[in-house]
Amino acid sequence: MKKYLLAILLVSLMFSCKNESKQAEETNETEMASTESQELAYSSFGMEISPADALTAKRMATHYEKMTVGDSIDAKMIAKVDEVCQAKGCWMKVDLENGEQVMVKFKDYGFFMPKDIAGREVVMNGKAYVNEVSVDEQRHYAEDAGQSEEEIAKITEPKKTYSFLADGVLLKE
Repeated sequence: MKKYLLAILLVSLMFSCKNESKQAEETNETEMASTESQELAYSSFGMEISPADALTAKRMATHYEKMTVGDSIDAKMIAKVDEVCQAKGCWMKVDLENGEQVMVKFKDYGFFMPKDIAGREVVMNGKAYVNEVSVDEQRHYAEDAGQSEEEIAKITEPKKTYSFLADGVLLKE
């Protein structure tokens, strides 16, 4: 009789332990899913991209510094938005954290960004390149940014700029 009671007790103990570990696994899975959804709090524009493997703006700045006019590289970077085209959202400027900015345009004029995202973080995928921007183009961008006539008139020389042609952008929520 004692053997039967002992056997029943052992079986009960085994099932209760198994049930607790199952509950712990379910709790861990729920926590992981919650963490993943927090990590993926992005609005997507253009081609679908992932934030994985994106270079920081500071790290990207070192790549730009090594480039000359005409050079380009495939890149994915994360940066803070400084300005956005106030006419349509058809371009934006992001901060490289070294006093420089990157002019970002969107591939094939295929998508636009919201006009009110200055100060927010984005992840961009596409081509980073260095080019020379004409006086007319600089004035056009200054006009889109809402600069005054006096500020626009001060633009008198072509300028070497860091640029990015984005095929996909994630806007951090």
